[in-house]
Amino acid sequence: MTTRIKKSYRFALRSAILISFLLSLVLGVFLWNRGAMDWSLLVVVALTSSLLSFFVVQLRVEKFIYRKIERIYNDVALLESTSLASKTITTDMRTLTDEIEKFAKDKKIEIDTLKIREEYRKDFLGNVSHELKTPLFTVQGYILTLLDGAMDDKSLRKKYLQRAGKGVERLIYIVKDLDLITKLEVGDLNLEIEDFNILELFQNVFDLLEMKAAKKNITLTFDMDYKNPIYVKGDKEKIQQVITNLLVNSIKYGQQNGTTEVSVENLIKNKVIIRVTDNGEGISKQNLARIFERFYRVDKSGSRAEGGSGLGLAIVKHIIEAHNEKIYVESVLDIGSEFSFTLEKANK
Repeated sequence: MTTRIKKSYRFALRSAILISFLLSLVLGVFLWNRGAMDWSLLVVVALTSSLLSFFVVQLRVEKFIYRKIERIYNDVALLESTSLASKTITTDMRTLTDEIEKFAKDKKIEIDTLKIREEYRKDFLGNVSHELKTPLFTVQGYILTLLDGAMDDKSLRKKYLQRAGKGVERLIYIVKDLDLITKLEVGDLNLEIEDFNILELFQNVFDLLEMKAAKKNITLTFDMDYKNPIYVKGDKEKIQQVITNLLVNSIKYGQQNGTTEVSVENLIKNKVIIRVTDNGEGISKQNLARIFERFYRVDKSGSRAEGGSGLGLAIVKHIIEAHNEKIYVESVLDIGSEFSFTLEKANK
């Protein structure tokens, strides 16, 4: 890399003035004591010494300091730093110090970020392997049992094949969710924005989950009788997935004979806020901050027994953010939880 030096003469000028002042002071004291004070001589000496000092100091600084600074810049260029190496070199010490400090601070932030990402990557790989190995071992176990002779028993053969099939379905479910969340995170998912009735969409999901809720005698309902439809803008299919994931969670962690209530309220002129409230287990404060992480589960054993990919809330968050909207959560342990998100109102 060829670097350009933007020279600074501040150090040499200040040094020259100081040397000239001290030299003139010593000479003035000497002449005063000898009784031969000559002001014109003092002026000439001061000007001459200042000029000579300036050039000598500047040359020495360039030779022994500026060249080392240039080498530092060239070494920094090997790191491909756009914040420092791409700039014109300055030989002003204060500016250089500020730039080096900023460079060091930026690098520290970058290193800390990489460490966080590395920890996140390790957690993610560990979680993925844990989620996949359970259904894989289940499928493997039933198939090996069949191969060891169980396939000769017709009733066992059918039962084991059905269980293996459920394991495969779970694997497919996890892989599909992983594919979706990857597309959401890299912005590779095209949203098909349209106007639709959010109340009607909720009612459709209520109908789909009616039997699942009935197993725990949980009531899915609106907070009031909405007389008129409420139209919003969004990708209808993706918002339905958001609604489904939130309602499934409310059923999964809901109390027996509980209630999941949905409300739609005006937030500002062109926004509505949709709330999904349940009176289930609730979420503790230490878990609340992490529930939107991939594969994070509040109840490690119980939630796995209930099924699911462990990606539901992470997908919900990414879909809402892909709409440039916000999602919120409030929860009290043993009292219940409320998930809410915003959507843009349609002009109807």
